[in-house]
Amino acid sequence: MRTLKVSLAILATTAITAPAFAQELELPIVEEPLELTIHMHWPRAQGYGPGGDTSTLYPVEEAVREITNIHLVDQTSGRNTTDNNEAMNLLIATGDLPDIVGGNLIKQPVNQYGPEGAFVPLGDLIEEHAPNIKAFFDARPELWNALQAHDGNVYYIPYLPDGKYGRAWFIRQDWLDKLGLEQPQNVEELHEVLVAFRDRDSNGNGQKDEVPFFARDWEEVIRLVTLWDARSSGSDTYHDFYVTDDGQVAHPYAQEAYRDALANVAQWYEEDLIDPEIFTRGSSSRDFLLGENLGGVTHDWFASTSGYNDALGDDIEGFNFIPFLPPASAGGVRMEEHRRTPIKPDGWAITFSNEHPVETVKYFDFFFSEYGALLANFGVEGKSWDMVDGEPIYKEEVLTSDTPVNSQMYLEGAQIYRGYPQDYRYEWQWTSQPAREGIELYDQHDLLVEQFLGVSFNKEEQAIYDRYWPSLRTYMLERQQAWILGSGDVREDWDAYVEALNDMGYEEVIEVMNSAYRRQYDG
Repeated sequence: MRTLKVSLAILATTAITAPAFAQELELPIVEEPLELTIHMHWPRAQGYGPGGDTSTLYPVEEAVREITNIHLVDQTSGRNTTDNNEAMNLLIATGDLPDIVGGNLIKQPVNQYGPEGAFVPLGDLIEEHAPNIKAFFDARPELWNALQAHDGNVYYIPYLPDGKYGRAWFIRQDWLDKLGLEQPQNVEELHEVLVAFRDRDSNGNGQKDEVPFFARDWEEVIRLVTLWDARSSGSDTYHDFYVTDDGQVAHPYAQEAYRDALANVAQWYEEDLIDPEIFTRGSSSRDFLLGENLGGVTHDWFASTSGYNDALGDDIEGFNFIPFLPPASAGGVRMEEHRRTPIKPDGWAITFSNEHPVETVKYFDFFFSEYGALLANFGVEGKSWDMVDGEPIYKEEVLTSDTPVNSQMYLEGAQIYRGYPQDYRYEWQWTSQPAREGIELYDQHDLLVEQFLGVSFNKEEQAIYDRYWPSLRTYMLERQQAWILGSGDVREDWDAYVEALNDMGYEEVIEVMNSAYRRQYDG
């Protein structure tokens, strides 16, 4: 049996930080090949194979089979749906669980059915057989708390994103230069810049067709409430709960600060400072509005948005779309509400029917080792990347391909929703220089807010949440959109709105959110 040194990827708060060495593991995990069945359902693939094609193995799977002697065999339910919850419900309903359940949004069902016996608690297994997973969570105990079900056990190993910053504010610097304006430093100056973009023929075509603020995700227009010291979400998921300064879980859309902030957003919309098609234009809006030289300001991902400078530089003279610091709010606060969450509700778990839980947790642990993490992040060495001066460097054909690097990795079996620690060096390599400079700029300021990492309900709490929250959320979003579009006035309608929320069960939802939160994080 050969020995492979493996490392713990204690994810640093800054980018491109290599893992530190941890312990040694004995590989292969088993002497004779061992087959384990897996349900793997996520947005890119419904099945454990490239694009869901289970007749073909991921290159990463081939490599890991050779190293560990453990072979994952697809047994995915719900192949005909892209709805992960529907696929999971179908799987649970059958009662015929594979050895491993993995993929997108598994936290809630695994933590619901784990205490009932459907999934194996992992604490003792990790303590005894998974030194790299143990070392990771020993260094980040708050993340271990976030994983726990209501009974205090951990039932799944999550996908753990790396890096700090996700989205940023972007502005047409070439338009600012043309109009003799500086980058806006606060909400009042941003308003002045958007008005100038609207009125002063920023694109030089002689028409009043500029769209001062736009967003390909309509939820980003709600993000504008942060400019008036409200919140739109508590995590990297839109419309999420958040933790207040006094340690209580609340929802941002039930706060008076939101009322006053949304009134300002509605005013900006009425002034034609916001894309009139913000709710309908869809994901192609960034391509269209930038490609047609119409869009001025947005809030979007660092890496992909900065790429437009290269994509459009030859077509639009002087095109320069760059990150800028979040404008200070009405209360004088610079805040970037969106950040990369350190833990996702995605990953994998061991089911009660698995007859090899020790071997399986050792397999999970392999992806927290030095080489296992490299495979999970970059694909197979020599195929998609090479080690250069101790750094995993993508091959030139990967970086220059017309297919985005992340899409290439999905087909390799890297960056898929298994439980593993992401390595930001994977993304840094294809992040453009303007985006890198923007990340470094953001890193010089204290911009990020603490994230709500979620809660795990007991059966009674889950029943209350499921009874009330879906209709509450729908009502909140319906009123939100109506107010922005000018149907009603948020200030005049507020008392009736709050009364309706309470009649629909808002207070009951907040009560169970807080009881679960105290149990999970204060215990």
